[in-house]
Amino acid sequence: MRLVDFLDKGASIDPDTPCLTTDGVSQSYAETVALSHRLAAALQAAGVEPGEKVAILSANDPLAFTCVFGISRAGAVWCPVNPRNEAAENRELLDLFDCTALFFQSSFAGLVDDIRGDLPAMTTLICLDADLGWARSWAEFVNSAVPGEASTAPVEDLAAVVGTGGTTGRPKGVMLTGTNVETMTALTLMCYPFEGRPVYLALAPLTHAAGVLCFPILCRGGEVVIMRKPDVEEFLTLVERDSVTHTFLPPTLIYMLLETPGLDDRDLSSLQCFWYGAAPMSVSRLEEALSRIGPVMAQLFGQSEAPMMISMLPPKEHFRRDGSVATERLASAGRAAPLVTLAIMDDDGGHLPRGERGEIVVRSSLVMAGYYKNPEATAEAGRHGWHHTGDIGYVDDDGYLFIVDRAKDMIITGGFNVYSTEVEQALLAHPDVADAAVVGRPDDKWGERVVAVVRARGDRAIEVDEVKAFVKSRIGSVKTPKDIHVWADLPRSKVGKVLKTEVKARLD
Repeated sequence: MRLVDFLDKGASIDPDTPCLTTDGVSQSYAETVALSHRLAAALQAAGVEPGEKVAILSANDPLAFTCVFGISRAGAVWCPVNPRNEAAENRELLDLFDCTALFFQSSFAGLVDDIRGDLPAMTTLICLDADLGWARSWAEFVNSAVPGEASTAPVEDLAAVVGTGGTTGRPKGVMLTGTNVETMTALTLMCYPFEGRPVYLALAPLTHAAGVLCFPILCRGGEVVIMRKPDVEEFLTLVERDSVTHTFLPPTLIYMLLETPGLDDRDLSSLQCFWYGAAPMSVSRLEEALSRIGPVMAQLFGQSEAPMMISMLPPKEHFRRDGSVATERLASAGRAAPLVTLAIMDDDGGHLPRGERGEIVVRSSLVMAGYYKNPEATAEAGRHGWHHTGDIGYVDDDGYLFIVDRAKDMIITGGFNVYSTEVEQALLAHPDVADAAVVGRPDDKWGERVVAVVRARGDRAIEVDEVKAFVKSRIGSVKTPKDIHVWADLPRSKVGKVLKTEVKARLD
């Protein structure tokens, strides 16, 4: 399936039902399909050929998301560009991806104007919401060609090129095929609750997980409610008003939700599935969410290279058969998805038995086609015939996957391996700690020492020695941080992951 086929499938169920809703205004499936045809014709009239890359630079917006379907219908390749990136990073990505066209909002006009001179291949610029002298206006562009009904096939099944976070060096372009998205969609519908017509609330950026999760909603004829900017109060209002059934938030926003006054008085009974992921979540806060938001929390683990569904912990698996909370598996990433083969591998390519820690590797039609124009990185990620995630973990006797660290973040102190995630979970269990990150720093005696930075919950004061004693009682002295620093906030990437390279730099 092409990306636009998910839209067309939803339209075949009921073309007059709401497809995309923002600020209380809905666009039907029929209207969205018609606009995608106009966009495809306009792109073709502008000289965009099948297989060419077309980027979108926009905050959450229904018009911008509709462009995804026009790009797909034209046989071109969608390149989501994160609006929070710096100009230099976006210039690098657009150049790397060989983009020939760009849709953008006027709020990013200054950025686009700064970099367009360095991108001679990007000959078509379309501003979504303003009339600029140096870019085509939305109205002029969509009216520039007569839409047809021709269906353009993608080139080599390539659906999107997605930039990696760039937290470990220069960003790479992940080539996702229609088969990758189809597999992800099948796994989502197969393993998470879907009763009736879904209503999905997208608060997180549509350039990342929140956007990819729209496809299973659309092929069931569901409604996607788009929030233009993060606002947890408005989030709760929309869940109640629109009877939202599905949503996704990273842990940091769920923590904010749990601290929202009046949360317990809100009617969240429409929720069937509240996905969380993109970063480790505090077990204690997850238990709180299960109680206060409801028995609907649903973890997913994936990465750009294998989107969303490497492993999953559906709502019901957060509980034991007797209905009690399954605390023993809340720190896990669930079990490997049905269409994914998962293994734990040592440095020599050998498979490790259950309980032993090594790199998480996978095989699946979920896995990317490779990195765009980077055969060396593609070969490295696919060595020994498996996709290497870069995460360290183990599988327990019941088949649950536990992720303990990124391979590059493991700390070796006094000859012992210390995994930052385990230390962070112990810190987050303390009632005064709202957020935590653990890194290794050079130490003359131990080689590396364990160092933590924490953020206080609310207006509470953190007593460092008391927190150390609390952590030591849980995981022992070797893993207990030698130093704990209290910061007002932790540096995070655009998708909510702690930037440990920045933490280390600030500690130096």
